[in-house]
Amino acid sequence: MAATTRNSYEAICGDIRQGRFKPVYLLMGEEGYFIDRITSLLEEKVLTETERDFNMLTFYGIDSDVHAIMSAARRYPMMAERQLIVVKEAQNLLRFEELDHYVKNAMPSTVLVINYRHGRVDKRKAVVKNIDKIGVVFESKKLYDNEIPPFINSWFREKGITIDDKAAQMLTDNVGNDISKLIPQLEKLMVSLPDTAKRVTAGLVEQNVGISKEFNTFELQKAIIRKDLLTANRIVNHFGKNPKEYPMMATVAVLFNYFSNLLECYWLANRDEQSVMAALQIRSSYIARDYMTGLRHYSAAKVMEIISDLRRFDAASKGVDNVSATQHDLLRELVYRIMH
Repeated sequence: MAATTRNSYEAICGDIRQGRFKPVYLLMGEEGYFIDRITSLLEEKVLTETERDFNMLTFYGIDSDVHAIMSAARRYPMMAERQLIVVKEAQNLLRFEELDHYVKNAMPSTVLVINYRHGRVDKRKAVVKNIDKIGVVFESKKLYDNEIPPFINSWFREKGITIDDKAAQMLTDNVGNDISKLIPQLEKLMVSLPDTAKRVTAGLVEQNVGISKEFNTFELQKAIIRKDLLTANRIVNHFGKNPKEYPMMATVAVLFNYFSNLLECYWLANRDEQSVMAALQIRSSYIARDYMTGLRHYSAAKVMEIISDLRRFDAASKGVDNVSATQHDLLRELVYRIMH
């Protein structure tokens, strides 16, 4: 089963939780979080705690021999239904393709997990094709910005907790799509919840993650969408006083993402909320409403002009054709141009 999307990740985890194991898992790609989560879940579910002592082996690619791995995988489990073989850092394993000799005759009593990080194996190779026939080939890709709020929601939902849409968007705008940086913030919020609380609010994010509920890129974007010039200027001035906390490049990236998505909405046959949510793959009507407001306040021609300005000011913030203007000066001018 070849898999590349988050839905496929959830399907794989669902099968593992139900005890439906495959003989071989090839987990590869740039985003290590999903590789680690699937591996941890297999370690938890394939064997009981007492079975692991005799039936679980971990190899590391740089220190391992492919033939030793295959030999271990061909063994029978001891006093257990299965054995688990985990190969970590498999991108460093010499003669990786020779694993195909095992895959062609994989042991039904062995679960072989291959972690190939920071890259991918060519899917045209025989070993990948043969793994795909009997097991799981999962490519763990970096999430796009619009996939982060659903990821945050899912992460908390697994723990029996909900998070407000605004709180999820605040985290997305300020932490970005780097899962390794995002997870510690989510864990911090978990610890910060009162014992009986089951909901993460924007206020909790503000208190514990160091993100201002009032002055952040999410609120600046909303002010621009609503054409609330007074609020936008207040936020820009706050950003100007705290340039390290609110770098212009990060702000421009958030606005560029919004207006690029907004431009897509103009080509829809129907511009109702459901059509916008489907086209932009948005699960939250709270976020979709920002695009409905944007469609009312900005024309397609104006949006194209804004996107051009965002590119130009992004370059200026990096020193291109800019000798003396500060980040604050540039952002103030950019926001003025967007809203007029």
